[in-house]
Amino acid sequence: MAVLLKRLLHPRRPPEALGRPLGRREASLGTHAGPAVRVRFAPSPTGFLHLGGLRTALYNYVFAKKHGGSFILRLEDTDQTRLVPGAAENIEDMLEWAGIPPDESPRRGGPAGPYLQSQRLALYAQATEALLKSGAAYPCFCSPQRLELLKREALRNHQTPRYDNRCRSLSEAQVAQKLAKDPKPPIRFHLEGEAPAFQDLVYGWNRHEVASVEGDPVILKSDGFPTYHLACVVDDHHMGISHVLRGSEWLVSTSKHLLLYQALGWQPPHFAHLPLLLNRDGSKLSKRQGDIFLEHFAAAGFLPDALLDIITSCGSGFAENQMGKTLPELITQFDLTRVTCHSALLDLEKLPEFNRLHLRRLVSDETQRRQLVGKLQALVEEAFGSQLQDRNVLDAAYVERIILLRQGHICHLQDLVSPAHSYLWTRPAVSRAQLGAISEKVDIIAKRVLGLLEGPGMSLTQDMLNGELKKLSEGLEGTKHSNVMKLLRVALSGQLQGPPVAEMMLSLGPKEVRERIQKVLSS
Repeated sequence: MAVLLKRLLHPRRPPEALGRPLGRREASLGTHAGPAVRVRFAPSPTGFLHLGGLRTALYNYVFAKKHGGSFILRLEDTDQTRLVPGAAENIEDMLEWAGIPPDESPRRGGPAGPYLQSQRLALYAQATEALLKSGAAYPCFCSPQRLELLKREALRNHQTPRYDNRCRSLSEAQVAQKLAKDPKPPIRFHLEGEAPAFQDLVYGWNRHEVASVEGDPVILKSDGFPTYHLACVVDDHHMGISHVLRGSEWLVSTSKHLLLYQALGWQPPHFAHLPLLLNRDGSKLSKRQGDIFLEHFAAAGFLPDALLDIITSCGSGFAENQMGKTLPELITQFDLTRVTCHSALLDLEKLPEFNRLHLRRLVSDETQRRQLVGKLQALVEEAFGSQLQDRNVLDAAYVERIILLRQGHICHLQDLVSPAHSYLWTRPAVSRAQLGAISEKVDIIAKRVLGLLEGPGMSLTQDMLNGELKKLSEGLEGTKHSNVMKLLRVALSGQLQGPPVAEMMLSLGPKEVRERIQKVLSS
């Protein structure tokens, strides 16, 4: 304890150095010949992980991997009244699902743990003690009623509510007297002097004179839990965080944090505040929008790479902005100096197209395709189960053929078990009368198709089938090709719309096509 207090009270470098220029923005990343890059994603488990959080986590992850550094997950659970059951687990689960797992976290552990702020209270108490001893902090004995009156009075006068720093001027005797009655008061940080200027790696040079517009903030509550301002400074220091990449809503608070670093004698990390991720119309992403949570996208069959692609394509920071970027490409292309101050407008209506592109890429990879086959087999079993007249449809070779033929036409793997594709897994109930309503030449068309499938050693391809079906139609006087295709589509799938008939035949295979046509003829 004594050693820690000594380190807290003796700066590693002069406080005035905190505001000195760091050079041009392009040269100020602090990643060359310096300490290892360590970044953190520090959400509060007051809700499940959503797209805005995923974007912040992703920028931290790619920055760390670009520079051979570490990506840390720290959960800021100091507001115990707002914790959501399961949220902490969900955040880490979703980062792993997205393919950007932390190197250190509550689940994985690491050298700088624990990674839950509620388990680091001793560190915040030690820092607070050091600030109290140096006069940079003081106990506050104002009642909640008085603070509420100050707030109401300010609002009545159309002013921003702020604490009036009343307890800052209490004498030692007054403090001792009040401590006897209230031994665990909240602690406030004494905002004074000129806030140091700092060079944000995105927004450039900044200085916010917080002392002139804010009252002294609470840094440690009466229950022993810190507020965000103290906790993030203490944790970033003790975890050796080199770069803080966080949302631009914290830009104004950074001067306050720098004053805390200065008071504690610690060197601050580099700061980069990321512009907001907004809806397409410029409105804020809201947790009330149930469809912005990652769980929703995972359940709907969206691929992690599609989400990572769309949330980076709508923003800045990458050498190229085309669709189809993979995570390794994002890491290679990321350049923090390319991040602009402009908000990123997210158009989720484009997400299915992003997903189609990334699904097709997975299909083209043999290893990934085998995994897709397993997933589709499970989806078919779940969707149809006892309805499967022939369980051979679960055969890996058949399922793979379906995926290969339908790639580029579907946005999600789940599309293949939708009603439009049910014919691939179950035999439709089609009567001869239904086909007769389309064309009176049902028998002739059926027999010619059966004859087409009986050619010895015939290797069926979609182009060959298209050509043969066109010849078949041309040989039927008074019958349009479109009617022949309509009849065959209904016979094979029970549907009036769907994939090309030649693809249907190729998907089902000669044996199944023959059985379906013969079944209709005999009905």
